[in-house]
Amino acid sequence: MTGPGRVAVGIDVGGTKTLAALVAADGTVLRRRRADTPAAAGPAAVLDTAAGLAAGLLPAAGDGPVGVGTAGTVDPATGGIRYATDSLPGWAGTPVTAELAGRLGRPVRVVNDVHAAALGESWAGAGRGRARVLLVSVGTGLGGALVRQGRVDAGARGAAGAVAHLSAPGAGRLRCGCGRYGHLEALASGTGLAAGYAVETGERITGREVAARAAAGDAAARGVVARAGAGLGAALAGLVTVLDPEAVLVAGGAAEALLPATTAAYAAELPAAWVDVPLLPAGLAGDAVVVGAARLAVDEEGD
Repeated sequence: MTGPGRVAVGIDVGGTKTLAALVAADGTVLRRRRADTPAAAGPAAVLDTAAGLAAGLLPAAGDGPVGVGTAGTVDPATGGIRYATDSLPGWAGTPVTAELAGRLGRPVRVVNDVHAAALGESWAGAGRGRARVLLVSVGTGLGGALVRQGRVDAGARGAAGAVAHLSAPGAGRLRCGCGRYGHLEALASGTGLAAGYAVETGERITGREVAARAAAGDAAARGVVARAGAGLGAALAGLVTVLDPEAVLVAGGAAEALLPATTAAYAAELPAAWVDVPLLPAGLAGDAVVVGAARLAVDEEGD
């Protein structure tokens, strides 16, 4: 995959933080601007925050385009939000492309944040040089995306890669963000770790705290993390047989805690025909979404 050839601005709109970055032609992040996402204040406030961050970078970008990676399912035809969880109240139905283009005075391209992260990692991260990459992001929730020849395969409705809703053994008592029970996100995500620990101990703490307690030797936390990692690894091994990628990348804030158990289960479950497909930690950390969004904007500008 070659670089896009010009500087662009990438924006990452999440439930807790919004990040804007100036991204060079080789995928290097040159400058960043960050703010808390005013999710409770509604979509207009979220859009104003994103636009304000990006506006401070636009002079350095020249006439370069703007790309956005956002939580939620994005309509590929309109750049509007088809579906979103409670992390961004009222976000479903928001015409993000049109609203930000109006605020910034230039074309804007919008994609799901995990899709953007996968594109960024394939271009300038752990998937560089590979034609077909599957990325799974383990954060507050769970998401996935497949990149083929430098393009995200978003599916017919922009929702391809929704690994969160695969059935997962051991998750039967845990509620997924979609409202149903037994899905992989209910087990292998920040919210899944928190829910699993509450079931085990009756104590309600965050997924981040569960991971920290597991690292410190808490037996209940270690059990929750081990089950989550094993469930994710087995699911990824199954996905490899369906999607046949060159590599699988694991990203997100909860990835480090789950990776040992995930790697072990992945290796144990992977059929012999796919044993050369590596499971790798993502390489761009918190920059993956903005890098991928910038790349998307430049690629689509040239189409």
